[in-house]
Amino acid sequence: MKRPLAFLSALLLLAIVLTGCSSMKPEDFAGREPKLVLEEYFLGQTKAWGIFEDRFGRLRRSFVVDITGTWDEEKQLLTLEEDFLYDDGETDQRVWEVTKLGPHRYNGRAADVVGVAEGKIYGNALNWKYDIDLKTKDSSLRVTFNDWMFLQDEETLINRAKVTKWGILVGEVSIFFRKRPNGAQAASAGNVAAE
Repeated sequence: MKRPLAFLSALLLLAIVLTGCSSMKPEDFAGREPKLVLEEYFLGQTKAWGIFEDRFGRLRRSFVVDITGTWDEEKQLLTLEEDFLYDDGETDQRVWEVTKLGPHRYNGRAADVVGVAEGKIYGNALNWKYDIDLKTKDSSLRVTFNDWMFLQDEETLINRAKVTKWGILVGEVSIFFRKRPNGAQAASAGNVAAE
């Protein structure tokens, strides 16, 4: 009985070492410019290009996302409609409802997110942590995302996410976001017209 327990302990230690115990915290980016304000950046139209690499660094999938963001000031609610087009022709949609809880805290909900995504934002960086049920060919796989977003300029946002299962690295997602010209103005005009 001691051998299986020792093996499991060694496996757990190996998983921790392989996935890394990142010491990076959102607070490390306080004061960094340009300042990321989620509801301002994602207001209107944004386009994103992304890839998913497995834990061995092999490219498994690429995709393009069209994102429409609306902001409800009264509810402090950012709604993001994300329309995905994958390299194999598959399409998907995710709708995020992101609530601003304070100057540095957000939480988010989406249909495939388990519970609530928790986010912290300081300076130009946002860190999201959440569990999600990822679709596979025949079913779904529950994984954990540790998502980092870094604002580079008014139009450019870079996103890196580590995807783990039971603490073991499954893969990494890289996404490049770009604001569409006049996207925020169009969305603001639409919100005013709707009121």
